[in-house]
Parts: sequence; C-alpha cells; structure tokens
Amino acid sequence: MPVSDAVDREDATDREDALPINELFTSLQGEGKLAGVPSVFVRTSGCNLRCWFCDSYHTSWEPTHAWMDLESILAEVESSDATHVVVTGGEPLLHETVVDLLSALDDRGYHVTVETNGTIYRDAPIDLASISPKLESSTPTPERDPRSEISEDSPNGRRRPEGAVNRGEWADRHERDRIDLETLARLVESFDFQLKFVVTDADDVPEIVDLLERLRAVASEPIRDEDVLLMPEGATRERLAETRSRVADLALEYGFRYTPRLHVDLWNDAPET
Repeated sequence: MPVSDAVDREDATDREDALPINELFTSLQGEGKLAGVPSVFVRTSGCNLRCWFCDSYHTSWEPTHAWMDLESILAEVESSDATHVVVTGGEPLLHETVVDLLSALDDRGYHVTVETNGTIYRDAPIDLASISPKLESSTPTPERDPRSEISEDSPNGRRRPEGAVNRGEWADRHERDRIDLETLARLVESFDFQLKFVVTDADDVPEIVDLLERLRAVASEPIRDEDVLLMPEGATRERLAETRSRVADLALEYGFRYTPRLHVDLWNDAPET
C-alpha cells in the first residue's frame, strides 16, 4: 500500500489514535535474525537522527506520510497472511501512539519486531527489539551526502532526494544524540534483542567493540557476541557489492554475526520491499 503517495510534510507530531505512515506492505524480512521471514512492514515517518546513508530518507531527510488511524493500520495488517509484523521507520518509538499499535498487534497474536536506533524506550509488548546504534560514520557531513547512495538511473528515481538540507545543523544534533547508553541498556534488559550495526569498513569495528564494552558494563542482561550483527552499508546493489565481502570478513574475524540485506539483493532500492 503506497501510502507515501499521499504526501504530508507536516512535522510527525502525534495525533490521537493515528500514526504518520510512509509505507505499509508485505515482503520478506531482509535483515537480522529473522531474515527471509514473510512480514508486514509498518513504516512510520519521522526520525530524531539523520544518518547520511539512510535507506528510508523519505522518513527522515524528506519526510512524507499519510496519517492513518490504528483501525486502518490493523485492517491492512490483517489483510496479509503474514504472522510477523515489522514496525520500522524512521524511528517508530518517536511516536507515543505506537505503544497502542504494538499492544493491539500483541492482542492479535502477531510476532512483532521493532526497528529502532536505540535512543528511545517505550513500555510496550515487543517480541524482538532490533536495535541499530549509529556509529560515527553515520553522521552527515558535506562529504557524506545522502544523495550519493542513490544512482542517477535508479528505477526508484522518484524517491531520489532533491537536497539534503541543513546538513551542518543535523551533523551536530546527530552526533550529540546518536548514542544513549542508558536507553540502550534499558532496551536490552527489557526485550529479546539484536544489536545490528551498519558497517562500511574495518574502521567502524573498534567503535563497535568499545560501545559493547561500555554497554556490557552497565546492562544487567548478558550481551552475547551472537546477539551482535554486522550489516553492510548500502541501499543499492551496486553499493552492497562494494561493502558486502569486507563486512562478512569482519564478522568472521571478530566472532559476530553477519546479516545480509536480502531486500536490496532481490529488489535493489525499489519502494515497498
């Protein structure tokens, strides 16, 4: 359901019993421990960070969405045969109303994964918290332009950003807010979780190792190496071809798990995949 065609560029502030939805569709989970599982994706719009390589920049750099009430969202979910739901974004936990959605999905017996950057905690039923802390390499700079991830001849060219505005402003804000150790600890203590890091090259790994050391020191629950997933940076097949092998080698070297991006391998950067 291409709800993102109904463009609303208002700030993604909460409306009672409604969420700003950018996409709602059924596909295969492309990442993480459940890669390959048929799932309904509920993609909210709005994010408190601005990763330069964001593969859903129409929820962050250029947010678009339609406001959908919870009954409409649930009706779309129930129209699919999938029993797994992925609530993603943007940053879905930005919105208070997402707690009501998660509770309703839990009441209906769905397995729910929430994709989060790990900076916001909500008391809600979550079967798998897919936590993706953002590394320094995610911070936007003049040299890191989100437009560079999308090829000129992309079949999804209509979603190519027209301009990543205010990179300087967002660089400071993103760098300040991208890691919240207290919130990360609370998330891993509260839910089954995976820690999924977007990796470009070996320079990213010392930062991951340092963060894990600090997180393990404050979290009351164990964090196993098998809970740590390295995922190659890249929103297109061409970019994944550059990063995939070296990230897999790093996972082997450090004893972490490697996760593919199946949806990119299968459908490149097509929307609703």
